[in-house]
Amino acid sequence: MRVILWALRAFIFFTLFAFALNNEQQVVVHWFFGAQWKAPMVIVVLVAFAGGAALGVLAMVPSWWRHRRVARRHTPPAPPPKRPAGDTAPQMPSEFGPEHPPREGL
Repeated sequence: MRVILWALRAFIFFTLFAFALNNEQQVVVHWFFGAQWKAPMVIVVLVAFAGGAALGVLAMVPSWWRHRRVARRHTPPAPPPKRPAGDTAPQMPSEFGPEHPPREGL
């Protein structure tokens, strides 16, 4: 299975490499107010892809934060820390009801 996965990765890499070699021609990107940018076509395509991916990630951030808040709200509280054997200080009451006294001999 690993060999197939590496073969697929190599195929994708060489396909993209061939695309880059076939698109070395200079292109002009016309911006607003007469500004121009001259670069090889493969660079323009790469920048457009990276910009689209970045915008997609930024668009998902509010949703990720909302899901994270909901998941944090639904996680159970952490258990109280273990007390040493000879500690007789009173414990805080549990949120699930009254605390039962410890059983002797178990």
